[in-house]
Parts: sequence; structure tokens; C-alpha cells
Amino acid sequence: MKFTPLPLAGAFLIDLEKKEDPRGFFARVFCRKEYEAHGLDPDIAQINTSLSLKRGTLRGLHYQVFPKAETKVIRCLRGALWDVIVDLRPESKTYLCHYGCELNEENRRMVYVPRGFAHGFLTLADNTEAFYLVGEFYSPEHERGIRYNDPALNISWPFEPLVISEKDRNYPDWNKEKAVE
Repeated sequence: MKFTPLPLAGAFLIDLEKKEDPRGFFARVFCRKEYEAHGLDPDIAQINTSLSLKRGTLRGLHYQVFPKAETKVIRCLRGALWDVIVDLRPESKTYLCHYGCELNEENRRMVYVPRGFAHGFLTLADNTEAFYLVGEFYSPEHERGIRYNDPALNISWPFEPLVISEKDRNYPDWNKEKAVE
């Protein structure tokens, strides 16, 4: 695996190092030792998947608060998505900054999302399937979200979402004090 630091402290883009032969290729998508060597939390509590039927489906921006804050590794198995992470750590130099990139079935890239970040994505193709390695168990009482078009974040999505859940549509704008309640 090739780990490329992103402009947001602690976040990484992970590319596969494929070993190719006439049959196709083989690549590792996770290795505890390599994660630890890059200072990343290698613990996995859950592995999740989501299928979005329609292009333009938005999921996010989601996060969990302490003591159930999560790390995530996101990969697109089928289709394509615009993945966005937002640094919500007040002590960070990149506080409230965001980063977006395309993950798709062709590039097989992954994004490592540290604790204290919000995450969301917009599908760029029908029948897009995302795969998540998650470092903490889902905890409904610790779940939070931020509205995808919060003016304080100024995220430039590729286009306006066409499908969005009521829950995601009605998340509040970022409010540091209420975020940890």
C-alpha cells in the first residue's frame, strides 16, 4: 500500500500496490503493521457497506463524538463517489478545513479518516457501493452530523445532491458547543 498524507493533519490517501500477472492482480487493502508504521490507528471494530442506487445520492456529513469517535477507511467497490472529510478538531491547524476526492472502482483508492473528522460522499454513478473499515462500534447516542451545505464549511460538491435522507438534509450547521453534547 502507498500512503499519501492529505492536506488535513492525520488523513491519508491509500493506493494499492498491485502485483500483476496474466491472471490479473493481487493487492493488500489492509495491513496492521503498515498502518502502525504510518502512525495510523489499525483497530477495526466494524466493516460496513452501503449501496446507493441513484447518481446524486448524498450520505453525510456524519461523525461520532468522544468516547465513541471513529476512524474510518473508505473505498468505492462499484461505481464512483466524491468523498469529503472535514476536520472538526478545534486544536488542529486544519480545523474546519475539508478535503474531497473521487473514489471509484477503477482507481481503487481509499481514504483514511482520523477520529474527530466528519465524513460524507456524493455518488457520481448509479449503483455505487462503498466499503468502510470503522474503528469504533456504532453508537446512536454519540452520532452527530453537519449539513452538507453548511456555509461555514463552504464545501464544493461536484453538483447539487438529488437524493438525500431527511436526517442528512436536516442536520444543523456546525456548532462547536452543540457538537459534543
